[in-house]
Formats: sequence, C-alpha cells, structure tokens
Amino acid sequence: MTTSTAPPAAAEQAHTRRVAERTRSARLIRDSIGLLSSKWAVDVLLALGVGTRRYHELLEDLSPISEKVLTQTLRAMERDGLLLRRVHAEVPPRVEYALTPLGATMATPMKVLATWSLANGKRVEEARDRFDIRRASVPSHAA
Repeated sequence: MTTSTAPPAAAEQAHTRRVAERTRSARLIRDSIGLLSSKWAVDVLLALGVGTRRYHELLEDLSPISEKVLTQTLRAMERDGLLLRRVHAEVPPRVEYALTPLGATMATPMKVLATWSLANGKRVEEARDRFDIRRASVPSHAA
C-alpha cells in the first residue's frame, strides 16, 4: 500500500494563493517605492505638500538640484499621476505645479516613514558601523 505525502488539494491551493498574493503585494510595493526612487522625488513631494509652487520656486527651494534634473523629476511624477502641471496663458508663461489627489495620498505613508526614520535612524547607523567594522576585519580573500 502506497501513502501519499503530497498535501491535500485544498491546502496546496491555499498555499498557491498565499504565494501569489505575496508576490503581487511585493510587486505593488516595489512599484510604489519606484515612484519615489529618484533622488529628488521625495523632496518635490514634500515641497508641493505645502501647496502649489512655480518652477523657479521649486528650483530655489531644492538647491542644489539642476534645472535638467528638476524637469525630469517633475515630468516623471506628472506621468505617474502624482502632480499636475498647469501652464497659464500669460507672457511670459507662468507654470505651476501642484499635487494631484493621488499625490496627496502619499503624505500619510511619507509621515509614517519619516517617523520610523527619526525613531530608528540612529540604530540603522549603528548597525552599519558594526557591519563595516566586522567587514573591515575580514581578510579580503575571505569576503
């Protein structure tokens, strides 16, 4: 008589479903983090969190950002639906940027991340220092 060691079909389906949900969640989280992965996106988001800003106001507030990088960052964030670019029909044209409702929803997770960073930043730095010291004491051929 042969006994099967495979899990019952229902348990296997539940496991497959959990793996699929975890994989989907991980992908969505990576995509969300990707929205803010450029060096300046968080700064732009925070600057626009206080209200509509003109291009040169952002450029001044985010110094030392270059015009090229600011333009690239603003375009990427506009493409992702996080901000709105409004050009006023004036001479010279007045261009303003504001968070969209979608962009404004980033405020809460940003505050949570900021709180975590303030509470744990020193611990992260200490862990990095301990790692670097351990790593420096290991012969290079063993690394």
